[in-house]
Amino acid sequence: MEIKTIEFKDDILYLIDQRKLPGIYEIFQCNDYKEIEFAIRDMVVRGAPAIGATAAYGVVLAAKEFLKEDEFFKKMEEALVFLGNSRPTAVNLMWAIKRMRVLIESNKNIPLDELYKRIKKEADNILDEDIETNKVMAKYGNEVIKENAAILTHCNTGALATAGYGTALGVIREAHYTGKNIFVYADETRPRLQGGRLTAWELVQEGIPSKLIADNVAATLIRDGKIDVILVGADRIATNGDTANKIGTFMLSVIAKTYNVPFYIVAPTTTIDFDIETGKEIEIEERDISEVTHIDGIRIAPEGIDVYNPAFDVTPWENITGIITEKGIIRLPYKENIMKLK
Repeated sequence: MEIKTIEFKDDILYLIDQRKLPGIYEIFQCNDYKEIEFAIRDMVVRGAPAIGATAAYGVVLAAKEFLKEDEFFKKMEEALVFLGNSRPTAVNLMWAIKRMRVLIESNKNIPLDELYKRIKKEADNILDEDIETNKVMAKYGNEVIKENAAILTHCNTGALATAGYGTALGVIREAHYTGKNIFVYADETRPRLQGGRLTAWELVQEGIPSKLIADNVAATLIRDGKIDVILVGADRIATNGDTANKIGTFMLSVIAKTYNVPFYIVAPTTTIDFDIETGKEIEIEERDISEVTHIDGIRIAPEGIDVYNPAFDVTPWENITGIITEKGIIRLPYKENIMKLK
């Protein structure tokens, strides 16, 4: 099944509203760049690659809005900064904004109508490249999946988290399509339940044999030898291999290392931040306390309790078996092999 997370048509960006799945399948329309900033910040769309592509179309809508106004370039820079600040951890957001900024800066001498066309084309390229990247990445990742493998995954890394196909879930799709008779355990992924709401939904749509588990079941499955390999995504990768991903990923990596279960990151090279050396430099987003105290608007925790709600954690390079990218599988030594990609 093709899941079209992002579609740009007639100057409107259409997004599957991931806040409402699986109960309601609804399309969220973005008519200007401020609505796109809201969609990213409020997690209408989420997942590092999907955020990057969405932000690129935010630049398109900003250009459309300012095309006939004075100080076009000044206003475009303000829009770029505004979009770039919508979420702090996913490097694909910064990468997409930088790519659009470079395009604009290098084309200041052409007519604005022509510049708009090039901005639109660049956003289309980012979208198309991500889908193709994911499919190539899935083929490399499929090399580490054995016949009849039981796979554990965390959060949502599928078509909903990307322009299409998926990262870690893309590898799972590929293994399923090539007849490897796999079975998937999907963590529910508190507090926003992306595994329970989104990954489970994608697995059901595809007919991939699977079970949903509470996050704290994973350790027991790993200890008891029920998991052959763990596949997760990434929001930012440092040049030493340290990886930021959805909260709970680090905990899984520690248990996997203890019981010698292979632990793979699946992410495009655009998720590598070549400007940082270690995970200590990654800004970790903290989100509203209501994500922990409430589920679907219903309070589950007492009034007055304080909350710590980081959206991500950092898995150190020494817990990672390999990083699956569209350029192949990066293995130790990570710093040396990652810098070769630059």
